[in-house]
Amino acid sequence: MDTTIAKNEAKRHAGKANEHPAVKMLARGGFVVMGILHILIGWIAVQIATGSGGGEASNSGALSTIADAPGGQILLWVAVVALAALGLWRLSQLFVGEEAKDKAKGGVLAVVFFSLAFTTATFARGSSTSDGDTATDVTAKVLEQPWGAVLVIIAGLVVLGVGVYNIWNGATKKFKEDLEAGAGSGNVGSGNVGSAIVGAGMAGYIARGIAFSILGILIVIAGWKSDPEQAAGLDAALRTLGEQPFGAVLLVIVGVGLALYGIYSIARARYVKM
Repeated sequence: MDTTIAKNEAKRHAGKANEHPAVKMLARGGFVVMGILHILIGWIAVQIATGSGGGEASNSGALSTIADAPGGQILLWVAVVALAALGLWRLSQLFVGEEAKDKAKGGVLAVVFFSLAFTTATFARGSSTSDGDTATDVTAKVLEQPWGAVLVIIAGLVVLGVGVYNIWNGATKKFKEDLEAGAGSGNVGSGNVGSAIVGAGMAGYIARGIAFSILGILIVIAGWKSDPEQAAGLDAALRTLGEQPFGAVLLVIVGVGLALYGIYSIARARYVKM
């Protein structure tokens, strides 16, 4: 009985957090932050492909770009708050979600956004970190454990699965369900603006899917060869794509796609149901 009461109380408090106007407003800001980061990652990827830049095409590279801009530190602290709010909103879905898949999705995404908020705070404090170095260090520690190689391979397969899901989500326009649920009267998907948002979402999800699929394959290789250097993050995945035949063209296409996902994410801040 006590356990049931505790669960009901947790669900009630989570529901309050989920519906609080301030949390919703800041969480929508989190989608905007994600959009800006993807636009910057896409831009860096295009620079790498054209040989006009050598930044890191990852969240760390995008955050570094913001930190170096005038007023960048202040903007990063604003981003920390928005990302933390988005993580809190996703976490609340773990308690108020009706279906198991919604609860699982909320829990996983909460970890992702809280982690990104922590990384953003690191840059806001004037420090810096590299996604590639972090990924390599974590992989190295896992490989040192019993069955470490198997765990790394499983992690790589999960990331690969995320990539394939993103490609499917974009190709089938499945993502429109979130937008249409929040649009109410069906404003998204109709008219020039709606079509542009859907088009950006399609290209964006497919581009993200390609990037994550390559990253997943690299992580699997890292586990198979017991070589943590193979799992060097998103930047390494994009650079691997650029090293393939016609890689520069492919990298430009994926970079533009990631930027379009950023535009879609900004639009999503307005239309997503919360």
